[in-house]
Amino acid sequence: MFEDQDQTMMEHLEELRRVLIISLVATFIMAGVCWFFSDRILEIILKPVLATGNKMHYIGIMEALMTKIKLSFFLGFLAALPVTLWQFWAFIMPALRKMERVYFTVFVVVSYVFFIGGILFAFYTVFNMGVKFLLHFGGEELLPMLTIGNYVSFAMMFILPFGVIFELPLAVFLLAQLGVINYQWMVKKRKMAILISVVAGAVLVPSPDIITPLMMATPMYLLFELSASIVKLVDWLKKRKAKRKAEEEEALAEDQGENNVTGTEGND
Repeated sequence: MFEDQDQTMMEHLEELRRVLIISLVATFIMAGVCWFFSDRILEIILKPVLATGNKMHYIGIMEALMTKIKLSFFLGFLAALPVTLWQFWAFIMPALRKMERVYFTVFVVVSYVFFIGGILFAFYTVFNMGVKFLLHFGGEELLPMLTIGNYVSFAMMFILPFGVIFELPLAVFLLAQLGVINYQWMVKKRKMAILISVVAGAVLVPSPDIITPLMMATPMYLLFELSASIVKLVDWLKKRKAKRKAEEEEALAEDQGENNVTGTEGND
């Protein structure tokens, strides 16, 4: 029996190893594809800087090349993420029931959409505004000496957390469905959410100015309020369902009572 268990465990580990290898290969392939578009992608990323009339520089002789490689792997990871999620879904699928597979599939698809949506939102709104503000923050007396490596690293570090943060409504929805949290709990945690948003903004995007962390903290708190609204809706749907079920049970009990009375009169 123990040999069978060991064999099953080894089979699972081998399957997990295969999933990881396929995910890595997919990331490398997509990174190679993104490499061919790296110049165009760099133009898009540099647009907030170039639009202000500033120039981008590189100091080390390898900096421009390594920046393109780093950017290609970053985008390759995002592009290959559906393959990675699909592989992990296939790995755990045999352990799920039919309806659980449907729910998990929807969860994976929605989570990826939210993740990419958070990244796009961060880049086209918060990041653009943040870069323009920071470039003007130095005034006319100071000229920025921006390097391509630091700028691209800052961009990736800035927008990636937004992808994770945008998963908050989905996570809260699942917890509300499971009955772990409710709307009253969310209301009590509102002050804590403000504090966490500010601290997370300062930690995830360390900056000497206060505006950049606040640009990350504000969307985080707004997502909390959106999540609270979702929990409120879930609570309302649960109460409505419970009320309807109680009415149906009451109607069923009344019907059974009438049938019992009719049966008794018939026997008499």
